[in-house]
Amino acid sequence: MQASQTVGLHQGLLRRFKALSLHSLAKPLVFVLAMLPFVYLLWSAVFDQLGANPAEALVRSTGDWTLRMLCVVLAVTPLRVLTGNPALARFRRMLGLFVYFYVVLHLLSYSGFDMAFDVTDIAKDIGKRPFILVGFAAFVLLSSLALTSFNRAIKALGAKNWQRLHKAVYLVAGLAVLHFFWMRAGKNDFAEVALYAVILAVLMGWRMWRYLHKNRL
Repeated sequence: MQASQTVGLHQGLLRRFKALSLHSLAKPLVFVLAMLPFVYLLWSAVFDQLGANPAEALVRSTGDWTLRMLCVVLAVTPLRVLTGNPALARFRRMLGLFVYFYVVLHLLSYSGFDMAFDVTDIAKDIGKRPFILVGFAAFVLLSSLALTSFNRAIKALGAKNWQRLHKAVYLVAGLAVLHFFWMRAGKNDFAEVALYAVILAVLMGWRMWRYLHKNRL
């Protein structure tokens, strides 16, 4: 009896989750939640709440939120499959564009506060420091994904080519963790790096397991 009640409760929660994800306010709510970090950082900057080194805080925070949003995007498919809720796919494009939004803020913060928007110095820094090079490579890949995230691009490229291109998000995830690792290496602080690495490894490992399982069937 206890087991059947647990199963019934689980199924009821899944049905409610599906209903909520299809609600007309679901997308606006996800948009607002994804914007909250930006609003908080903007408020903190305006009211001088970023600490002793506001520039470093902005560069670091925008980079952190880029990585967090990337984890959220990569979690959509596993969550969709495991909950049997195909409606979750409707949030993936918007969340992917938020990854790009935060990486652009990260690049602008670095370019403005660290390099004073000096293109020559930025180019030299990219060639001189490996973690900047890796971060810039991730930005270029994300730019290609953002620019081709719309329906016209899918039609122009063809569905199969579009899917191949957008698998580059997995490479972006690896580059992002490597960028973070090299950046923290100077301070010998790897706790957060390890956390993101584990999260992304689980998300990628699930995809690999599913691919191998489907091919065996």
